Amino acid sequence: MNKFLIFIQNNKAISWVLGFQIFRILLLPFMGLMPQDAYYYLYGQNLSLSYFDHPGMIGYILRFFTDIFGTSIFVVKFADFFTTTLTIISFYKLASYFLSKEKLQKAFVLIASTIFISILTFNSTPDVPLLLFWTLSLICLYKAIFEEKKWFFIAGGIAMGLAFNSKYTAVLLQFGLLAFLVFSHKYRGLLLSPWLWCSIIISVGVTFPVWYWNYQNDFASFVFQSSERTSSISEFKISPKNFFGAIGHQMFLLLPILFLIFFTFTYKYLKRILFKFKLPSSKTLFLLAFFVPTFVGFFLLTPIYWVKLNWMMPSYITGIIIAGMFISKKLLKVQIIFSIVFHLLFSLQILFYLVPIKSDDTWVGWEELAEETATLKETYTEAFIFSNDNYKTSACLNFFMKEKVYAQNIIGLPSLHFDYLGDDLNILKGKNALFIDSDKRFKDSNKLGEINLLLTSHFKNVIELAPIIIKVNGKESRKFWIFYCTDYQPKK
Repeated sequence: MNKFLIFIQNNKAISWVLGFQIFRILLLPFMGLMPQDAYYYLYGQNLSLSYFDHPGMIGYILRFFTDIFGTSIFVVKFADFFTTTLTIISFYKLASYFLSKEKLQKAFVLIASTIFISILTFNSTPDVPLLLFWTLSLICLYKAIFEEKKWFFIAGGIAMGLAFNSKYTAVLLQFGLLAFLVFSHKYRGLLLSPWLWCSIIISVGVTFPVWYWNYQNDFASFVFQSSERTSSISEFKISPKNFFGAIGHQMFLLLPILFLIFFTFTYKYLKRILFKFKLPSSKTLFLLAFFVPTFVGFFLLTPIYWVKLNWMMPSYITGIIIAGMFISKKLLKVQIIFSIVFHLLFSLQILFYLVPIKSDDTWVGWEELAEETATLKETYTEAFIFSNDNYKTSACLNFFMKEKVYAQNIIGLPSLHFDYLGDDLNILKGKNALFIDSDKRFKDSNKLGEINLLLTSHFKNVIELAPIIIKVNGKESRKFWIFYCTDYQPKK
């Protein structure tokens, strides 16, 4: 133990990383349930080969942890923390192949200090396992290519497949691999290697559950993920708001210093490649092959499409390794200062909820809503419960309540994976219901005063009840409209 403490004291990078991780796990018990936590927990409780909006890896992880340690908010968050910690450790191993000891320590501190690591730690999303398997894929591919350990092509294929089973963005791994080999003079010959193609075939084979689920369900997930986005992009409307919004998001996730370094080296390398036709060294080219398609590719879409803040996260793995080559000690100190300030502000928000969040994407109020709903059910004992905000309220109530809570498919609206849970809505015919609708822009305690036409088309009578008001720190912070609906008639 003493030797370990001495090692930590003599290694400032590990001290910083441990400090950030200790801070995160100490804050973990104070985090409330996020709607995404509840939704992907629902995945795990309804095991399937895949799911409507994403593959199922995050759901499987949450199921594994909650089966072992019990169902609680902390266990769900700890699953994310544990998986993300493995990503940080894997990153260190990967970065050690490219960086000197001093630069490796800089990169290690860089990744641990980012806000995106905190988001992965505190919020269950498909990006949590994606980043882990993305990093493991690169470790295996490095060993297969640069150390000529061909069996690592097999391990790399498995890791790439598991990354795809986490999130569809992982298809850029195979793209990056082939792009690297095409542009690399030294390693281009591997394009004819059976090991390479075995790796790709194995990666596809590992993704079979996702493809088979889609085959069984008319490729619903692939259509969902592609059709809306393709339609929006095809409209080709320039939107400065989307572009500057993406910059703001990335500066928040990476913090300003790291974000600016990303842009600096991206400009430097692309200028050298495009105008001087000079490629970087093989190892740097390898890193860029898994950075440019994701980071630059998505950024090029931002003027015409709203790119979500997490889509670029896989590029951060190799991007931060490259940043470790350039960042000075002075800039690293500034990055750490930014990080400490942001994390302290974040912790104050978690602990004291200083700034109300006008959105359902919040960690406060869900458990209290479940308690109030359970009390309401004591009066309306025969009524089933449903909501209509895609998944958030329904998923959170399902997490906390003992009875099943339905989603907006009750009134004929698409409901993401709730549509694929196998529920026979006909068994609810003639029953009464409690409809819960979140007031996202909570301004007052009044009733809504109007009835959704979809309710009246599925129920004989609809009566608005007093809204549920959730208080946080003694202040009214969230509101949910409540409607009592009688004689449900599902539409055919």
